[in-house]
Amino acid sequence: MSETNRRAEPVLLGWPLRGRIMARNSPARRVPSHGAHRLGTTFAIDLVPVDAWDRSAPWSWRALLTSEAAESFVGFGAPVYAPSAGTVVAVHDGELDHVARRSQLTLVPYVLGQVSRVRSGVNVIAGNHVVIDMGVGGPYILLAHLRRGSVRVRMGDEVHRGAEVAACGNSGNSTQPHLHVQVTDSIVWDKARGLPIAFADKGGAPVLPKESEVIVV
Repeated sequence: MSETNRRAEPVLLGWPLRGRIMARNSPARRVPSHGAHRLGTTFAIDLVPVDAWDRSAPWSWRALLTSEAAESFVGFGAPVYAPSAGTVVAVHDGELDHVARRSQLTLVPYVLGQVSRVRSGVNVIAGNHVVIDMGVGGPYILLAHLRRGSVRVRMGDEVHRGAEVAACGNSGNSTQPHLHVQVTDSIVWDKARGLPIAFADKGGAPVLPKESEVIVV
């Protein structure tokens, strides 16, 4: 990545979730945040709803040994809000919500299948998703891993910042319910470049949560 991209002013977004949110794969920790620039994920962040004890779901023997029902997680079904005003330019719904995997025993085979999922295309990776064009021809916000059947918007809809657009799920390349957020200069995904992002605090100042930091919105 060029130094120009690293120094670019972040695209300022509203928070797309409410409540207690833990940041994972934060670009505040490293860039590219998800380990690669592919599909415009350079500055992407994962937002995980958590409970008062900062758990995505209560711990049990299943969490240690096997898969878990996605419905048992705090984030499953949590409302997802538009982080900016704009026009909906892409919608995909209908992908299944997977079981969740926190156990290392279940994560190993999942990781081994990563390459084949990437080759299968954006819908398999992003799962159910919505893309909002913030202007006229970008930048574009991708909200991914949405709950099946929860998408409330259609192509061409104009949305305002804070409008409820879907619900958090566990579709696509996801091991537990969370919301993947990224901003790109294009929705031609094999050519898209990720753009730096930040979220507006109550005073409107840009905030980028650190890895595993919990934000209350």
